[in-house]
Amino acid sequence: MANILVVDDEHGIRELLWEILNDEGHAVELAENAAQARACRSKEVPDLVLLDIWMPDTDGVTLLKEWASNGQLTMPVIMMSGHATIETAVEATKIGALGFLEKPITMQKLLKAVEQSLIKVAPKIEAKFPSSMVTAVAMPVGVVGVEARTLMASQPAGEQVFRFDKPLRDARDEFEKAYFEFHLAREAGSMTRVAEKTGLERTHLYRKLKQLGVDLSKSKKTALER
Repeated sequence: MANILVVDDEHGIRELLWEILNDEGHAVELAENAAQARACRSKEVPDLVLLDIWMPDTDGVTLLKEWASNGQLTMPVIMMSGHATIETAVEATKIGALGFLEKPITMQKLLKAVEQSLIKVAPKIEAKFPSSMVTAVAMPVGVVGVEARTLMASQPAGEQVFRFDKPLRDARDEFEKAYFEFHLAREAGSMTRVAEKTGLERTHLYRKLKQLGVDLSKSKKTALER
């Protein structure tokens, strides 16, 4: 999972990119102008920035130059625009942009660009977690899968190990499944309460649980047995 900052003055585009990237397991922060983008960058360095070129207050290329000149361009930046010329794209690349996405942005192109960009910063992301594995709070034992129970056998009670030496998508899916199973058990299978706790819309939550293969009937049964 990566921390991605999306900067675009169009509400619809921000929401669309948030939904796609969030579905992929990334933490996404939104900014509608350069001022908000500066504040986000000052607060925390994102792993990737998706930056619109044409914005009303300060355009994306100007903001990119600003970050480059004051030493804040320490993260990969992908420029976005539906009206930019080749010259503008080339200029942004010379300043330090990693790539360019032309609007309307398709899901396939977006995910490919994001994946390629994050590969370049993989060492930086891994540096946040120097060990090959991380210990996290586990779900109630009744809803932990066989593989997870095996991993927990050598760990202190109430903890589960998630390995980092496996493909990103597999590791992310394993963690997300455990995360949602924990909340489902804790909220007795209530989708409404789980949606509130996790900050997801119910329709999005159902889609995510189906994608991860979470057994909803098992979580309800476990809740009844507790």
